[in-house]
Amino acid sequence: MAIALSEPGVDGLDEAVDALREWQYDGAPMQLHPGDLGWFWRFGPEATAAAVRTWRRDGRVLAVGLLDGPTLLRLTIAPDARLDEELARHLAKDVTEPERGVLPEGTVYVEAPLGALLHDLLSENGWNPDEPWTPLRLDLTEPLKDPGVRIEVIGPEQADVRAAVQRESFDGSTFAVERWHAMAAGSPYDDARCLVAYDDRGNAVAAVTVWSAGPGKPGLLEPMGVHREHRGHGHGKAITVAAAAALRELGSSSALVCTPSSNVGAVATYKSAGFRPLPEVRDKRRDA
Repeated sequence: MAIALSEPGVDGLDEAVDALREWQYDGAPMQLHPGDLGWFWRFGPEATAAAVRTWRRDGRVLAVGLLDGPTLLRLTIAPDARLDEELARHLAKDVTEPERGVLPEGTVYVEAPLGALLHDLLSENGWNPDEPWTPLRLDLTEPLKDPGVRIEVIGPEQADVRAAVQRESFDGSTFAVERWHAMAAGSPYDDARCLVAYDDRGNAVAAVTVWSAGPGKPGLLEPMGVHREHRGHGHGKAITVAAAAALRELGSSSALVCTPSSNVGAVATYKSAGFRPLPEVRDKRRDA
Protein backbone atom coordinates (compact mmCIF):
# COMPACT_ATOMS: atom_id res chain seq x y z
CA MET A 1 0.00 0.00 0.00
CA ALA A 2 1.03 3.61 -0.51
CA ILE A 3 2.33 5.90 2.21
CA ALA A 4 -0.50 7.93 3.76
CA LEU A 5 -0.02 11.33 5.42
CA SER A 6 -2.62 12.32 8.01
CA GLU A 7 -3.43 14.48 10.99
CA PRO A 8 -4.25 12.14 13.88
CA GLY A 9 -6.87 14.27 15.61
CA VAL A 10 -7.22 14.37 19.38
CA ASP A 11 -8.29 10.72 19.51
CA GLY A 12 -5.16 9.67 17.63
CA LEU A 13 -2.61 11.54 19.73
CA ASP A 14 -1.96 8.65 22.10
CA GLU A 15 -1.06 6.41 19.16
CA ALA A 16 1.53 8.96 18.02
CA VAL A 17 2.91 9.21 21.56
CA ASP A 18 3.10 5.41 21.82
CA ALA A 19 5.03 5.23 18.55
CA LEU A 20 7.51 7.81 19.80
CA ARG A 21 7.97 5.86 23.03
CA GLU A 22 8.64 2.67 21.08
CA TRP A 23 11.31 4.32 18.91
CA GLN A 24 13.47 5.64 21.76
CA TYR A 25 16.59 3.63 22.62
CA ASP A 26 20.05 4.31 23.95
CA GLY A 27 22.41 5.09 21.11
CA ALA A 28 19.64 6.44 18.87
CA PRO A 29 20.31 9.72 17.10
CA MET A 30 18.73 12.75 18.78
CA GLN A 31 15.10 12.68 17.70
CA LEU A 32 11.58 13.74 18.51
CA HIS A 33 10.65 12.40 21.95
CA PRO A 34 7.27 11.82 23.61
CA GLY A 35 8.22 14.68 25.91
CA ASP A 36 8.33 17.08 22.99
CA LEU A 37 4.66 16.37 22.35
CA GLY A 38 4.08 16.52 26.09
CA TRP A 39 5.55 20.01 26.39
CA PHE A 40 3.57 21.20 23.34
CA TRP A 41 0.42 19.86 25.05
CA ARG A 42 0.44 23.00 27.22
CA PHE A 43 -1.51 24.60 24.36
CA GLY A 44 -4.23 21.99 24.75
CA PRO A 45 -5.07 18.70 23.00
CA GLU A 46 -6.76 20.33 20.01
CA ALA A 47 -3.76 22.54 19.22
CA THR A 48 -1.41 19.60 19.72
CA ALA A 49 -3.43 17.40 17.37
CA ALA A 50 -3.42 20.17 14.76
CA ALA A 51 0.38 20.33 14.96
CA VAL A 52 1.02 16.59 14.62
CA ARG A 53 1.44 14.69 11.36
CA THR A 54 1.77 10.93 10.91
CA TRP A 55 2.86 8.82 7.97
CA ARG A 56 1.59 5.25 7.66
CA ARG A 57 1.89 2.23 5.43
CA ASP A 58 -0.38 -0.79 5.84
CA GLY A 59 -1.80 0.83 8.96
CA ARG A 60 1.57 1.06 10.70
CA VAL A 61 2.89 4.47 11.81
CA LEU A 62 6.31 4.94 10.20
CA ALA A 63 6.97 8.62 10.98
CA VAL A 64 5.67 11.26 13.36
CA GLY A 65 6.14 15.00 12.95
CA LEU A 66 5.42 17.96 15.21
CA LEU A 67 4.97 21.45 13.77
CA ASP A 68 6.83 23.27 16.55
CA GLY A 69 5.76 26.60 15.07
CA PRO A 70 4.44 27.22 11.56
CA THR A 71 7.82 26.89 9.80
CA LEU A 72 9.56 24.09 11.74
CA LEU A 73 8.70 20.41 11.41
CA ARG A 74 10.36 18.20 14.01
CA LEU A 75 10.22 14.73 12.52
CA THR A 76 11.32 11.27 13.51
CA ILE A 77 11.10 7.93 11.77
CA ALA A 78 10.78 4.32 12.93
CA PRO A 79 14.33 2.96 13.33
CA ASP A 80 13.84 0.24 10.71
CA ALA A 81 12.41 2.74 8.21
CA ARG A 82 15.07 5.49 8.22
CA LEU A 83 16.56 4.16 4.99
CA ASP A 84 13.21 3.22 3.42
CA GLU A 85 13.36 4.91 0.01
CA GLU A 86 9.61 4.98 -0.61
CA LEU A 87 9.00 6.63 2.75
CA ALA A 88 11.89 9.08 2.36
CA ARG A 89 10.67 10.24 -1.05
CA HIS A 90 7.15 10.66 0.26
CA LEU A 91 8.40 12.65 3.25
CA ALA A 92 10.58 14.85 1.04
CA LYS A 93 7.64 15.64 -1.22
CA ASP A 94 5.30 16.32 1.69
CA VAL A 95 7.64 18.79 3.40
CA THR A 96 8.66 20.50 0.17
CA GLU A 97 5.27 21.09 -1.46
CA PRO A 98 3.12 23.57 0.52
CA GLU A 99 -0.10 22.17 -0.93
CA ARG A 100 0.56 18.95 1.01
CA GLY A 101 -0.41 20.81 4.20
CA VAL A 102 2.79 20.33 6.18
CA LEU A 103 5.02 23.38 5.70
CA PRO A 104 4.19 26.70 4.01
CA GLU A 105 6.03 28.56 1.28
CA GLY A 106 9.13 30.55 2.18
CA THR A 107 11.94 29.68 4.55
CA VAL A 108 11.15 26.50 6.47
CA TYR A 109 13.03 23.96 8.58
CA VAL A 110 12.98 20.20 9.09
CA GLU A 111 14.54 18.38 12.01
CA ALA A 112 15.13 14.68 11.33
CA PRO A 113 17.40 11.99 12.82
CA LEU A 114 20.97 11.83 11.60
CA GLY A 115 21.45 8.98 9.15
CA ALA A 116 17.93 9.13 7.75
CA LEU A 117 17.74 8.98 3.95
CA LEU A 118 15.50 12.05 4.08
CA HIS A 119 18.57 14.24 4.76
CA ASP A 120 20.14 13.20 1.45
CA LEU A 121 16.97 13.78 -0.52
CA LEU A 122 16.44 17.24 0.95
CA SER A 123 20.05 18.17 0.16
CA GLU A 124 19.52 17.05 -3.42
CA ASN A 125 16.51 19.38 -3.56
CA GLY A 126 18.44 22.45 -2.43
CA TRP A 127 17.91 22.35 1.32
CA ASN A 128 20.89 23.53 3.39
CA PRO A 129 22.16 22.79 6.92
CA ASP A 130 20.96 25.24 9.55
CA GLU A 131 22.64 26.36 12.79
CA PRO A 132 24.23 23.61 14.93
CA TRP A 133 22.66 22.20 18.08
CA THR A 134 24.47 20.19 20.75
CA PRO A 135 22.76 17.08 22.15
CA LEU A 136 24.01 15.93 25.55
CA ARG A 137 23.52 12.64 27.35
CA LEU A 138 23.93 11.34 30.90
CA ASP A 139 24.11 7.61 31.62
CA LEU A 140 21.76 7.05 34.54
CA THR A 141 23.47 3.81 35.56
CA GLU A 142 26.38 5.92 36.83
CA PRO A 143 26.37 7.53 40.31
CA LEU A 144 24.62 10.91 40.40
CA LYS A 145 25.71 14.04 42.22
CA ASP A 146 23.79 15.67 45.05
CA PRO A 147 21.91 18.76 43.82
CA GLY A 148 22.89 20.62 46.98
CA VAL A 149 19.63 22.60 47.13
CA ARG A 150 16.02 21.93 48.11
CA ILE A 151 14.07 20.37 45.25
CA GLU A 152 10.29 20.04 45.15
CA VAL A 153 8.18 17.94 42.80
CA ILE A 154 5.44 20.24 41.57
CA GLY A 155 1.78 19.21 41.71
CA PRO A 156 -1.37 21.16 40.88
CA GLU A 157 -1.13 23.20 44.09
CA GLN A 158 2.28 24.61 43.12
CA ALA A 159 1.60 25.09 39.41
CA ASP A 160 1.76 28.86 39.87
CA VAL A 161 5.32 28.59 41.17
CA ARG A 162 6.39 26.43 38.23
CA ALA A 163 4.77 28.81 35.77
CA ALA A 164 6.33 31.89 37.35
CA VAL A 165 9.85 30.45 37.19
CA GLN A 166 9.31 29.53 33.55
CA ARG A 167 8.26 33.08 32.67
CA GLU A 168 11.25 34.53 34.53
CA SER A 169 13.63 32.12 32.80
CA PHE A 170 12.68 32.66 29.16
CA ASP A 171 12.11 35.98 27.46
CA GLY A 172 8.64 36.14 25.95
CA SER A 173 7.35 33.05 27.75
CA THR A 174 3.57 32.95 28.16
CA PHE A 175 3.54 29.87 30.39
CA ALA A 176 0.73 30.14 32.93
CA VAL A 177 -1.11 27.99 35.45
CA GLU A 178 -3.74 27.08 32.86
CA ARG A 179 -1.05 25.84 30.50
CA TRP A 180 0.54 23.75 33.24
CA HIS A 181 -2.80 22.05 33.86
CA ALA A 182 -3.30 21.46 30.12
CA MET A 183 0.17 19.91 29.89
CA ALA A 184 -0.37 17.76 32.98
CA ALA A 185 -3.64 16.43 31.52
CA GLY A 186 -1.86 15.00 28.45
CA SER A 187 -0.91 11.34 28.30
CA PRO A 188 2.86 12.03 28.03
CA TYR A 189 2.74 13.62 31.48
CA ASP A 190 1.87 10.22 32.98
CA ASP A 191 5.63 9.61 32.74
CA ALA A 192 6.79 13.13 33.62
CA ARG A 193 7.67 15.35 36.55
CA CYS A 194 8.05 19.09 37.11
CA LEU A 195 10.75 20.11 39.58
CA VAL A 196 11.56 23.47 41.18
CA ALA A 197 14.78 24.33 43.01
CA TYR A 198 14.81 26.71 45.99
CA ASP A 199 17.73 28.65 47.41
CA ASP A 200 18.53 28.93 51.12
CA ARG A 201 16.22 31.95 51.40
CA GLY A 202 13.25 30.02 50.05
CA ASN A 203 13.24 31.64 46.61
CA ALA A 204 12.15 29.51 43.65
CA VAL A 205 15.27 29.84 41.48
CA ALA A 206 15.11 27.19 38.73
CA ALA A 207 12.70 24.71 37.18
CA VAL A 208 12.69 21.77 34.83
CA THR A 209 10.23 19.28 33.35
CA VAL A 210 11.46 15.75 32.71
CA TRP A 211 9.81 13.19 30.47
CA SER A 212 10.28 9.44 30.61
CA ALA A 213 9.65 7.30 27.54
CA GLY A 214 9.26 4.23 29.73
CA PRO A 215 11.57 1.96 31.73
CA GLY A 216 14.93 1.27 30.13
CA LYS A 217 14.59 4.10 27.59
CA PRO A 218 16.13 7.58 27.37
CA GLY A 219 14.31 10.38 29.17
CA LEU A 220 14.26 14.04 28.16
CA LEU A 221 14.73 17.39 29.89
CA GLU A 222 12.36 19.90 28.24
CA PRO A 223 12.55 22.67 29.29
CA MET A 224 15.09 23.73 31.96
CA GLY A 225 15.40 27.34 33.04
CA VAL A 226 16.96 29.50 35.76
CA HIS A 227 15.22 32.61 37.09
CA ARG A 228 16.92 35.65 35.56
CA GLU A 229 17.40 37.24 38.99
CA HIS A 230 19.16 34.18 40.42
CA ARG A 231 21.69 33.26 37.75
CA GLY A 232 25.38 32.70 38.32
CA HIS A 233 24.97 30.67 41.53
CA GLY A 234 25.00 27.11 40.19
CA HIS A 235 21.23 26.69 40.21
CA GLY A 236 21.19 25.44 36.61
CA LYS A 237 23.59 22.64 37.51
CA ALA A 238 21.56 21.82 40.64
CA ILE A 239 18.22 21.52 38.85
CA THR A 240 19.84 19.50 36.05
CA VAL A 241 21.28 17.02 38.55
CA ALA A 242 17.85 16.78 40.20
CA ALA A 243 16.27 16.20 36.79
CA ALA A 244 18.58 13.27 36.14
CA ALA A 245 17.70 11.77 39.52
CA ALA A 246 13.99 12.13 38.80
CA LEU A 247 14.37 10.36 35.46
CA ARG A 248 16.26 7.53 37.10
CA GLU A 249 13.40 7.16 39.61
CA LEU A 250 11.04 6.94 36.64
CA GLY A 251 13.13 4.08 35.23
CA SER A 252 14.92 5.94 32.44
CA SER A 253 18.23 4.49 31.27
CA SER A 254 19.73 7.85 30.32
CA ALA A 255 18.89 11.54 30.27
CA LEU A 256 18.94 13.64 27.10
CA VAL A 257 18.86 17.34 26.40
CA CYS A 258 19.58 19.44 23.31
CA THR A 259 20.50 23.12 23.14
CA PRO A 260 21.78 25.50 20.45
CA SER A 261 25.57 25.21 20.24
CA SER A 262 25.71 29.01 20.33
CA ASN A 263 24.27 28.89 23.87
CA VAL A 264 27.66 28.15 25.41
CA GLY A 265 26.36 28.82 28.92
CA ALA A 266 23.71 26.12 28.64
CA VAL A 267 26.19 23.62 27.20
CA ALA A 268 28.57 24.37 30.08
CA THR A 269 25.77 23.97 32.63
CA TYR A 270 24.80 20.54 31.34
CA LYS A 271 28.43 19.42 31.21
CA SER A 272 28.93 20.57 34.80
CA ALA A 273 26.05 18.29 35.80
CA GLY A 274 27.80 15.32 34.20
CA PHE A 275 26.19 15.31 30.75
CA ARG A 276 28.46 14.43 27.85
CA PRO A 277 28.09 16.23 24.51
CA LEU A 278 27.24 14.17 21.45
CA PRO A 279 28.03 15.12 17.83
CA GLU A 280 26.29 18.32 16.75
CA VAL A 281 23.07 18.12 14.77
CA ARG A 282 21.59 20.57 12.28
CA ASP A 283 18.11 21.09 10.91
CA LYS A 284 17.60 21.25 7.17
CA ARG A 285 16.61 24.70 5.92
CA ARG A 286 14.88 25.62 2.67
CA ASP A 287 15.41 29.30 1.92
CA ALA A 288 12.66 31.41 0.43
